[in-house]
Amino acid sequence: MASDLKRAAATAAELAALTGHTVAHDSALRETYAGAWQGLTHDEIVARYGEQYAAWKRGEPVRRGGGELETEVADRAAPVVLEHAEKLPEDGTLVVVSHGGTIRTTIGRLLGLEARHWESLGGLSNCCWSVLGEGARGWRLMEHNAGTLPEPVLGDDD
Repeated sequence: MASDLKRAAATAAELAALTGHTVAHDSALRETYAGAWQGLTHDEIVARYGEQYAAWKRGEPVRRGGGELETEVADRAAPVVLEHAEKLPEDGTLVVVSHGGTIRTTIGRLLGLEARHWESLGGLSNCCWSVLGEGARGWRLMEHNAGTLPEPVLGDDD
């Protein structure tokens, strides 16, 4: 299943071509609507909406640029994910192709985290994924912001 917006739909189409599965598109999986912030760079947002931005970063419920609250995004996206997950056969896998903010808020909701803690999950880079599984006490985050890199990463342990 995928957001019906262009980039997510195109990514889902590539996965469908590889797996032979069909994609269900749902507008509930669209990215957070950020009102007047839409299309602005980080620096432009801070310059024009500094206090609103600071409040959002502190974890306060903010309608960024007059747009959606993060809880409203989770209210629309999480039920769609749950609905499709409930229809899976035993040991089935559901792939959801969406957008960073929507994925983060949906994961936060599924894990039962308070909305003010969703930011602690961190961002989700383009073309990366998260893996959730069902545990004895509900959903578990098994991987987050995972992906493969085109070149090896050199670290202190090399």
